Amino acid sequence: MKAIALSLCSILFLAGCEKDSAESEPIRPVLSVIVQPQVQASLGRFAGTIQARYESTLGFRVAGRIARRWVDVGREVKPGDTLASLDPADQRNQLRAAEGDLAKVQAQWINAQAEARRQQQLFDSGVGAQAQLDIAQTNLKTTGASLEQARAAVVQARDQLGYSELKTDHAAVVTNWQAEAGQTVSAGQPVVTLARPDIKEAVIDLPTYLAEQLSTDLKFVVASQLDATINTSATLRVLEPQADAATRTRRARLTLASTPEAFYLGTAISVTLTSAVSPRSELPATALLESEGQPQVWVVDPQQNTVATREVKVLERTPYSVVLSAGVQAGERVVTAGVNSLKPGQKVKVDEEDPR
Repeated sequence: MKAIALSLCSILFLAGCEKDSAESEPIRPVLSVIVQPQVQASLGRFAGTIQARYESTLGFRVAGRIARRWVDVGREVKPGDTLASLDPADQRNQLRAAEGDLAKVQAQWINAQAEARRQQQLFDSGVGAQAQLDIAQTNLKTTGASLEQARAAVVQARDQLGYSELKTDHAAVVTNWQAEAGQTVSAGQPVVTLARPDIKEAVIDLPTYLAEQLSTDLKFVVASQLDATINTSATLRVLEPQADAATRTRRARLTLASTPEAFYLGTAISVTLTSAVSPRSELPATALLESEGQPQVWVVDPQQNTVATREVKVLERTPYSVVLSAGVQAGERVVTAGVNSLKPGQKVKVDEEDPR
């Protein structure tokens, strides 16, 4: 009986020790993050500029020497404003010559009229010959045609004089000059480039590999490089079919959903490309635990402050992060540090990771 009593005491003592050991097991502090599923995948960020959708390059319709440039780059112009003017000496001389020719032909026309009337009167009175009347009438018609030609030449000379001034027919902003005052230009040679500021768009250069896989669900977010809060969405309007020979990029022009006032022509922008994907969650690489070849994570029970393992499906893996396609839900808390020293059901003290 004494031996049995001693055995019972030993068993009770050991049970008490195990209970004290279990009760005294420390609460382990861990780092963790909240699962936030992603439905958009970023394809990159690219620099670009705000440009006008419509640009036009103007030149003089006549040749000559540029006498003056009336506006500078960046100047806003209205319809009818003069941009530049040629030395009009040649055009004025041509106009004077045309006006002189017109005066001469008008005098010939008056004489031809008088001669035709005189021959008609002689013929009607019976003393004039038919041949003389025919010659006078023919000369009148010929002189009339010459008069119309001379009048047209004067109109053309006046137009040529007007063409010595380069004017705009629409509101625009001067973006570039290709000729300087004193330079001699030919008819049609590019002189100035104008941009219409009413319709703006974003212009970026995309790598060829990315340009070839653009899809219809692709989304563009255009933001000012100076202030990212100034932004708007955009859609692809046109993609140049050929890559630039030097940079091997293809230029994309984007239609803006709205045009913030800060988006002036030439504004530097950054364009973020995103595409719709199946829901996935990105976690730090330290959150992943390998057990018998199966990837797992520790999920925290918010009520009990305990942890339990959860099998997950890894979609992508980098040295710094893992992307999970299944296994965790939105809003769950996952341990990101100390995963190899935890036990199922162990109590933990949660510290959130620095979001930076």
